[in-house]
Amino acid sequence: MSLSPRFLALLAAEGIEALRVLDVGCGTGRLTLWLAPRVKHVVGVDRDSAAIQEARRLASAMRLSNVEFHEVDVEREEYGRWQPDLVTAHLCVSDAIIERAGRALAPGQCLAMVAIHVEQWKETGRVSRFAYDEARIEGALRIHGFAPEVIEVEREVTRFASVEEGLAAAVGLEDRWRVDGRWFRYIAFLEEGGRTLTRAHLIVKARRS
Repeated sequence: MSLSPRFLALLAAEGIEALRVLDVGCGTGRLTLWLAPRVKHVVGVDRDSAAIQEARRLASAMRLSNVEFHEVDVEREEYGRWQPDLVTAHLCVSDAIIERAGRALAPGQCLAMVAIHVEQWKETGRVSRFAYDEARIEGALRIHGFAPEVIEVEREVTRFASVEEGLAAAVGLEDRWRVDGRWFRYIAFLEEGGRTLTRAHLIVKARRS
């Protein structure tokens, strides 16, 4: 998934130029590296060592001096050591991450996230264990001391005319879906006449109370 223009606009509206940002679950640093030229300092954290190494390589190639990456378990590590003014998370969202952000941020500071929505890949008949609906994400935010400001669903539905086009729409997903059983459910959906594939995410911005 590319970075959502709506999500990036919400970040920019926060007035991020003088902020220290913590990007949680940064992967290879797609969001972290977007933030780096626009903020005072940004730290990307992820437990995937290979992703962190690639993120460091990319940052070096871009000659960025205000970005650092650390290999940590983002659901166990406390975030306060990085003294963030803003916490971001892109497709790496859990109650544990929200809880830790709540402890690290001061009142008035912001948490901005893109979460998997429960309608993501709904044609496979299986909801991701990482998925949220609007009510669940709002509840998690409020429990951990955040006042939600934006909770929006971004939904993209690809429509096609044949089974072959449906298979092409899921290119790159087959291996992963075979492992978790989704592939066979998706094939059944296509054979029964289904002709859509849904991508859906939650755009979230919340303020520490």
